[in-house]
Amino acid sequence: MRSSLAFVPDVDDSLAAAIEDRLERVEERLREVVSTSDTMARWTSRHLMDAGGKRVRPLLALLAGSFGDLERPEVVDAAVLVELTHLATLYHDDVMDDASTRRGARTAHEVWGNSVAILTGDFLFARASALSSSLGPEAVLIHARTFERLCMGQLHETVGVGADEDPFEHYLGVLSDKTASLIASAGRLGALQAGCPASIADTLARYGEKVGVAFQLADDVLDLRSDPASSGKTPGTDLREGVPTMPTLLVRRRVAAGEAGADAHRLVELLDADLTDDAPLEAALDLLRRDPAVDQTELMAQRYADEAVAILHELPAGSVRDALEHFTQSLVRRSV
Repeated sequence: MRSSLAFVPDVDDSLAAAIEDRLERVEERLREVVSTSDTMARWTSRHLMDAGGKRVRPLLALLAGSFGDLERPEVVDAAVLVELTHLATLYHDDVMDDASTRRGARTAHEVWGNSVAILTGDFLFARASALSSSLGPEAVLIHARTFERLCMGQLHETVGVGADEDPFEHYLGVLSDKTASLIASAGRLGALQAGCPASIADTLARYGEKVGVAFQLADDVLDLRSDPASSGKTPGTDLREGVPTMPTLLVRRRVAAGEAGADAHRLVELLDADLTDDAPLEAALDLLRRDPAVDQTELMAQRYADEAVAILHELPAGSVRDALEHFTQSLVRRSV
């Protein structure tokens, strides 16, 4: 797996060395925590882990821990806890989305079937819960509340927007629960396990809420613009499943307001039709990629990132805060 710091430029050398050292330990601990004598569970639980990933959440936990005592082994375990929870959600998400690839590899449900994939996600949640208990009751509560938000975000995405709800507020709420909640917890847990004051942990959690939404909005853009071979994602999965994204919401709003041209009207027709076959899906993707809604979503992601950076300015100045600023901008400007 490539270094998680590879996409975060200009990090202080001594801080980078300390973080890299602990990221290696995170990889070791991930495998230790999911170790089992059961042959099937051993293969399935390491399927996505071995496929790699950016390790965004553990990296944030370690950076947050750098405001305190990064030497504490509990900081590494906090990083492992959030990544293990994230991996568990991916097994479930891929089943619900019927995604065929993840991180450039076949998804677990494609290899072993839906039931095995779901049960593997449950197994990882169980191991994450056990790990949280070793970090103390506060960590258990934080993890439980985060797990609840992850479930509610998926539920609200699945059920869809209500008749009296604003679709944009609904979508941003889904992003906040499904993505930002765990990123916020990474910041909070990393700081607390490093012995930081509650005020610093609270600030990092508020930062994580903002940067998590920015991250997912940037993902909406990345899903349309990236090369599947490098991103490891299947373009158009959300479109095929009828799941809203910010670009499609923006297109629909223009059409509803009578401010759209023929291409946007055609795109909405396709979005409301059956996209099971590849041809109409590719047509919808082509129209959406050329629509100004994609640039608008990119600007929205940058606004959330700027708000996140503003929150960081409440933290002590220095190399750690600088690294977090670079981390923030890299998340919204990444190409994979």
